Amino acid sequence: MITAISPIDGRYAAKVAELTECFSEYALVRNRVRVEVLWLMALCTETGIPECRELTAEEQDLLMGILDDFTPQEAEKVKAIERTTNHDVKAVEYYLKQKIEGTTLESLSEFLHFACTSEDINNLSHALMLKDGLAALLPHQQEIIDQLKAYSIDWKSVPMLARTHGQTASPTTIGKELAVFADRLFRQKLKAESVEILGKLNGAVGNYNAHLSAYPDIDWPALAKGVVEGKLGLKQNPFTTQIEPHDYMAEMFDAISRYNTILIDLDRDIWTYISMAYFGQKTVKGEVGSSTMPHKVNPIDFENSEGNLGMANALFGHLSAKLPISRLQRDLTDSTVLRNMGVSFGYSMIAYQSTMKGLGKLQLREENLASDLDNAWEVLAEPIQTVMRKAGIEKPYEKLKDLTRGQARITQETIQEFVQTLELDEADKQRLLEMSPASYIGMAERIAENL
Repeated sequence: MITAISPIDGRYAAKVAELTECFSEYALVRNRVRVEVLWLMALCTETGIPECRELTAEEQDLLMGILDDFTPQEAEKVKAIERTTNHDVKAVEYYLKQKIEGTTLESLSEFLHFACTSEDINNLSHALMLKDGLAALLPHQQEIIDQLKAYSIDWKSVPMLARTHGQTASPTTIGKELAVFADRLFRQKLKAESVEILGKLNGAVGNYNAHLSAYPDIDWPALAKGVVEGKLGLKQNPFTTQIEPHDYMAEMFDAISRYNTILIDLDRDIWTYISMAYFGQKTVKGEVGSSTMPHKVNPIDFENSEGNLGMANALFGHLSAKLPISRLQRDLTDSTVLRNMGVSFGYSMIAYQSTMKGLGKLQLREENLASDLDNAWEVLAEPIQTVMRKAGIEKPYEKLKDLTRGQARITQETIQEFVQTLELDEADKQRLLEMSPASYIGMAERIAENL
């Protein structure tokens, strides 16, 4: 929307459309309805609660139909009730009571929200939102990893002058350097998807107090587990206050944030390689690089990604630091913060798409890579002094330092003339004489292949 305050809902709305099904107000209300209905259905399976009788097949279909047919328009009905109740979860309860009014289920209406605190419904709803949101985000993370893996194999043998501290250093290959990023990102993706998403359905302070007051002989933890794990696919947390402590959320957000931090590192490195002309970028007909300089093709996709990743991580950082903290058995500071989970996911998703777009435009300029290497014969000081150590030559490091450090230019002739003066095993000497910056890449190819 052109009037949206947030770019997520405005400029970038199309890029995060799939997240509206996960994190919107509609998604939150839909999940609340789901939890309330499944809890009622679970109560009706418990023989120790005779007042909450077994449901007929038609009644089960009616309840499941409420879930299956829950649309944004139905969510608006809940929001209309909330304008009167000024309580979002109670509005869901009243909505469901209206839905079953006049049916055979009406006699069970007081078992909707039975023995529940609002947080029983909310924590499970937020968990379901995160479960769906992560399922939407992970494929975008994997897409970047897959692209980097493909490039790492394609360019495993393309030598590149490395730079440590911004200075020329031992050569590597483009493929190996991208393999490092692919592996780092994959590790953090695994961390994020391995986090157990927890939930609780145990009452006002986590002890099933109200439950036992009505039905002391029911195995309430087992009944709750059947909903939390059996129906919702979450993991029951038996150790809670009024709220599920949100530690798992911090774990997940931290893992996504680390992925994002690594991606910022990649964005900046690719940006730098473009500025060094190691990469060119495919032009897109109709696109403008600069409003005044027609020749420019700016690395805007990597810049866009970096900026949005910073926004995402700022929010993830606050979520991770704030959510595990709640005064005594409960305060409400988490409530408004939790509503911003989707914002951090949204900025992440926008960034991932920008990185992918940028990666798709890359064109390797091998001639520039080769030229840089050919102008950096000083990097062979490392292998030469290492072989000199092997031969027992006195002060090899210092001799190479005197030969190369601070010199305006070290040429192939400079290096080879020095090697010729050394008393080395003939095979070692020949290997050094045949070596060039482009061939001095160690095991870079094999490392890339091992990805």
